[in-house]
This record gives sequence, structure tokens and C-alpha cells, in this order.
Amino acid sequence: MRDRLFFAGCFGFATGVLLRSFLEINFYTALFFGTIALAILILSIFYSRVLPANAFGIRRWQAGNSIIYSIFIIFLALGVFRFHVSDKPAPEIPDTSFTGIVAAEPDIRENNQKLTVDIGATEVLVTTNFAEEFKYGDKISFQGGLKRPENFLTDTGKVFDYINYLRKDGITHLANYPDIEIVSRGHGNPLREFLFAIKGKLLGAMNLAIAPPESLLMGGLILGERSAFSEGMRQNLVATGTIHIVALSGYNVTIVAEWFMKLFSFLPKTFGIGAGIFAIIIFVLMTGGISTAVRAGIMASLALFARATGRSAAAGRALLLAGVAMILWNPLLLVFDVSFQLSFIATVAVIFFAPRVEKYFHWVPWRALRDVVSVTGAAYIFVLPFILYKMGNLSLVAIPANILILLFIPFTMGLGFFTALFGALWYPISVPLGFISSIFLKYELAVVDFFAGLPFASFAMPNFPLLITLLIYAWFSYKLFGRDIKDFFSNSPAP
Repeated sequence: MRDRLFFAGCFGFATGVLLRSFLEINFYTALFFGTIALAILILSIFYSRVLPANAFGIRRWQAGNSIIYSIFIIFLALGVFRFHVSDKPAPEIPDTSFTGIVAAEPDIRENNQKLTVDIGATEVLVTTNFAEEFKYGDKISFQGGLKRPENFLTDTGKVFDYINYLRKDGITHLANYPDIEIVSRGHGNPLREFLFAIKGKLLGAMNLAIAPPESLLMGGLILGERSAFSEGMRQNLVATGTIHIVALSGYNVTIVAEWFMKLFSFLPKTFGIGAGIFAIIIFVLMTGGISTAVRAGIMASLALFARATGRSAAAGRALLLAGVAMILWNPLLLVFDVSFQLSFIATVAVIFFAPRVEKYFHWVPWRALRDVVSVTGAAYIFVLPFILYKMGNLSLVAIPANILILLFIPFTMGLGFFTALFGALWYPISVPLGFISSIFLKYELAVVDFFAGLPFASFAMPNFPLLITLLIYAWFSYKLFGRDIKDFFSNSPAP
């Protein structure tokens, strides 16, 4: 009964947020149904605890089912309410002169840099050149008219919802190349300023020891820095289905943590799991503790726990609770954050789907390689329908490319970390480490370039139907959780 209540509450809340993301559900409508469900819940609890087992022709298990459905509707109403609170219209800002705080680390691109600036009423994404070196926590003043963001077509012909992509982060306006002046520094959170400073020092030391384009790939691997990628590199990573290696996803971090756990497999299992968790914490801190990395770290920790202990059911409940908590914190993540969606789906694949497909890879001789192959294949198969619908890109070489690369990614990341760390302390120590790192990086880029150069590497599918996507995931859910779903809807007596 407790499990049924837990799942009813979690899925009810997520369903409420999902419905409110697409439909203009009136708050009072949700309140009305939530109040009715609360009344039914109270009556059902009273009936199941106080009245006889078959009073008024109603069996006690029927009252138990009423409790479950009431909890679902109550939490659905709460989900609608939570989204309603966060769904604020973009404010009208008539002024042309603004003062604000740089609220996130500057996003350095190939040709410009983008600043997220909190001006009080809202946050503005400011695009500027490299004339000034901006930092998180800078107080700046800028002049120029603001404009609203607009959706646009991607390279694959899909409409990118740029408006809600920015809105999930609180950004409602854009400012392109305004006149900017730094007023003062040090107005951000002290802990985040410290973490970003450490990240900048590590990144600078690594760039001294490793030349581009290898340094760009290493920055993406260990720090999630991919904004400075050339368009060609980004396209090759997308075409080969390897863009995730430079993304802050739970799946990518899980692969690295598993290797750390295997490295200490000769020690007691608890120590090995601890080493994997420690690697995740270090990774999150190195990125500056940004929200995307924190979410990826939480999901990776749960996936690591499940694969190390075999307790996938417990890890699955924890993953669901973590996902609901993230949606509670920011309900716009559920529908408008592709990174959150991909990370959650891939983590489900690592926890539940990968153990099902491992038996098909017994022919792989080396256990470590077998784990990489099975996890890679399971995760890619599981996220493929979502990728086709959301991004419209199908990579036919993703699985072989990922297998050839992921086997060496943990070593590369470890070398990159120590190259940056020792380089920050004393540059000469980092030179040999940087040289060895470059060998691995050259190999990984060569694999990407080779597969991306094949004429059949990938092709666009801009109109992959949503209905087919939902049917595929319904089938996946039935194969993985069919028995649990039947138990949830069974008419078993309430305790």
C-alpha cells in the first residue's frame, strides 16, 4: 500500500505539471477537483479503518483504491498549482538603460560571449564581444533596447522552442551587443564565485598543457565546456551520437563513476561505491556546482548505486523522487529542458534496461568492455525515440562510435583532471600528462571524424510523430514494469 501511495503521489504531481505545461488549466478548476479528492480521501480512510469490511455494500479494498486515486488527483492538483505559481508572464520593460548582476558563468562561444544578467524585474541574455572579461557576480550597466526571444528552425528542420528554453532559466528578454560597463565585482554567491574561480584556474592550466582542438574536447569532458566548439566539431559529435560525452548528463557521469568503482574493485564493495560517488562529487564541483551538473550528479549516483548493489527497485524509487523534487523546484524542467529529459530517460535505461540486455553481450571477452557495450547500447536504444522526436536526428553509427570512445573516456578524464590540477600548481609537471592526454584525445576525435565522414552516418527525421514516440515508450514501460503496473491497478485488499 505504501508503494502504491508513493507512486500515486509522484506520478500525480508530474501529470499535473505536464498537463499545465500544455493546457491553460484554471487554478480554481484544479482546486475544485483537489478539494473533492481530499474529501473522498478522508471518507475512504474513515471507512477502511472504522467501518466493517463490507458496510453499505462497499468492500474495504474498494476504499483502499479510492485512497490511491484520491492521492493521485490531489497531487495532480498540486502539480497544476506549482506550475501556475511559476508561470509568470514576461514583464514589460520600457527603459533602455539597465543595471544588473551577472547571474551565471559567462557562456564563451566561438564568436561572442553570452551573459545572463539579473536586472531585478527579470533576467536578460546579453550577447557581447570579447572586449571585456566578465565574471560571475559582476555588476554591470548596459544600454540598448531589449527584445523578446523567438523560436527558430534547427538544422534538421525541427522548430526549437527557444522562448521556453530560456524561460525555464528565468530569462525573458535578449540584448544584442549593447554598450556595457563593469561597475564593480564580487556581488555573487561567495561559494559559487570560489568554485568558478577554481574552475577557471583549472581550465587555464589545462589549455596551457593541451593544444586545441584537443583542449576543447577535454574542456567538454571534465568541465562541461562545449560552447567554444567549432560548428564542424559540434556537427560531427551530433552526427555520431557522441555529443553526450561533453554534456552534463547522468548517463555520461555514470560511465565515469563506474570506471572509478571498477578501479577499486579489489577493495570492499562499500569503498568502491564510495570512490564512484566521490568521483561524481569532484566532477560536480569542478563544473562550478551549476544546476545541470548537480542534477546529473544525483542521477548518476542513483544509477551507480543500482548497478553496484543490484537494488534497482530502490534506486528507481529514489530516482523518481529526485525527479519530482527537481520538478518541484523548477516545474518548467519537465517539458522545456531537453537536458533534464535526456538525463532522466538515460538513467532509467542504465538502471533497468541495461541489466536486461547484458546477456546478449557475453561474447565480449573483457568484463569492463562488456559493461560499456551493454550500458551504451541500452542507453542509446532507450533514448533514440526521444531524440528522433525532439531533435529529428538519427545516427546510424552511434553505437560503434560510442563503444570505441567510451572505453577510453574515463582514462582521458582522469588524465585531464590531473593535468589541470598539477598545471595549476606547477606547469612543468602538467606537460607530460598533457602529452599523454593529447594522444587519447586525438584518438577520440579521429573516431568521431571517421564515423561522421561516412555517407550514411546520420540523416534528419524532422517529422517523427509524437504518437509513435509515446507508443514506443508505452511498450518499453510494459516490458520493464508490466508486473508492477498490474500490481498497482490490482484490486488487492488494503492493509
